[in-house]
Amino acid sequence: MADQINGALEPCAPDPTPLPPDPVPAMAYVPYQQWSSSLHSAERALDVGTLFPVLDKPFYGRRGGEPR
Repeated sequence: MADQINGALEPCAPDPTPLPPDPVPAMAYVPYQQWSSSLHSAERALDVGTLFPVLDKPFYGRRGGEPR
């Protein structure tokens, strides 16, 4: 913690893995978001709420289906 406050952070790995090498059961992990070169246009991003197509998950208000 003191290293982080003093600015002595280790650089990020060039290609981080989504999960730790030996994940512990019943612990929550959030995988690193992998960068992709495809992005929504500004208009589409404002409409769907994200710049990244991989995060564009429409909610239709019911389970497992397309809108009626």
